[in-house]
Amino acid sequence: MPPEGVAFLFTLTIIGATILLFPLVRAFAERIRGKNVDAGVREELQVLREDLLAEIQHARREIGDFGERVDFLERFIAKQREAERLPPVR
Repeated sequence: MPPEGVAFLFTLTIIGATILLFPLVRAFAERIRGKNVDAGVREELQVLREDLLAEIQHARREIGDFGERVDFLERFIAKQREAERLPPVR
């Protein structure tokens, strides 16, 4: 097949795909934008968002607590090792 024929078929395929997929892409974009979202769905999303933020804050507090516990245990272990290294007091 001559290169001009390949270029023509390629161009025709691109144009055809664009024409066929344009309505689908436009509907997907409108759904992402949220134009057609009713109030119930919006409210449910807001509640889910607030729940998620509360869970994230709770997880951050727990991680902070775990960090403090690890620090305490590291100091405790280091203190025990120092006591083992020191010669006995007479």
